Amino acid sequence: MAIDCMTNIHSMSQPQKHHHHDHKEDEAPLVFDASLLRHQLNLPKQFIWPDEEKPCMNVPELVVPLIDLGGFLSGDPVATMEAARMVGEACQKHGFFLVVNHGIDASLISHAHSYMDDFFEVPLSEKQRAQRKTGEHCGYASSFTGRFSSKLPWKETLSFQFSAEEKSSTIVKDYLCNTLGQEFEQFGSVYQDYCDAMSNLSLGIMELLGMSLGVGKTCFREFFEENDSIMRLNYYPPCQKPDLTLGTGPHCDPTSLTILHQDQVGGLQVFVDNEWHSISPNFNAFVVNIGDTFMALSNGRYKSCLHRAVVNSKTTRKSLAFFLCPKSDKVVSPPSELVDDLTPRVYPDFTWPMLLEFTQKHYRADMKTLEAFTTWLQQKRS
Repeated sequence: MAIDCMTNIHSMSQPQKHHHHDHKEDEAPLVFDASLLRHQLNLPKQFIWPDEEKPCMNVPELVVPLIDLGGFLSGDPVATMEAARMVGEACQKHGFFLVVNHGIDASLISHAHSYMDDFFEVPLSEKQRAQRKTGEHCGYASSFTGRFSSKLPWKETLSFQFSAEEKSSTIVKDYLCNTLGQEFEQFGSVYQDYCDAMSNLSLGIMELLGMSLGVGKTCFREFFEENDSIMRLNYYPPCQKPDLTLGTGPHCDPTSLTILHQDQVGGLQVFVDNEWHSISPNFNAFVVNIGDTFMALSNGRYKSCLHRAVVNSKTTRKSLAFFLCPKSDKVVSPPSELVDDLTPRVYPDFTWPMLLEFTQKHYRADMKTLEAFTTWLQQKRS
């Protein structure tokens, strides 16, 4: 799942510009009001994707390793080694894997799904109290209509920041209450708890990633200990012409690690071996994938993978995406063990806010984000 989604790949030396005002002056700005659009047979042209990017519904299922974290979480060294081996294998193939017996309370996951309806099913004008401002990544976005003028995703999102620092222990709850009103206090508490749980789970997965790369279990865990992450609620309403549009366009996540929980409605597709595959919902599992920032941390040894979301004509699809990101002052630079004469440095040093700014203001995230960002950074520094 994305910070944003893909557009056509322009010349790498010219970062893509976001067009905020390229609607004709006589056209009213497009508003994505799901309560109306979900019944429309004729889709506004901005939602119709080019033929070469239109979705195919019947795609083969991706065989994704199901990694049992039970033994790792209880400290069993043999189970831990096996989990690290399976994580490493998945990250060399495509960067996607499922985790079960992850220690996250099932009722917390259920609450996090059910509370989404409390927000997304209110009238648009109420949701717009949390409207995302141009150039920012937090708040409510209805299909990113303010940012892009074509290939719009068929979805609504609510995104907010999380911080693992002790002094920010109520950051999610405070943001949601301040933005939406005190009646959302319980809503805020649920997502504060959910983010805390996701942050802890991420740190465990970082131990396994460190072991799989041979840099030890504490290396990446310590790097992300005080993470500044992003939580996103994704809401994909039904669409009467699901074969013409996408819920989220093809992209690689620019963040470090994504932990996704899908409801029972399928829609996630991953591009592997030159074709799209689906990852079926499993309510007991989280879908985990690495993003561009971790790809840079691993010196390119582990690759982020292209994925997208499709929609359907009958049922709303919901997903919870936690994007692990380093603390803003941390320099993304691979451990020395991953750099040698055979594998020299692939990407320059950067901080996460630099890459985030690039994807918010200069470039619509796709499969070449890191490449384009590297070029942009080098030009900026020279």
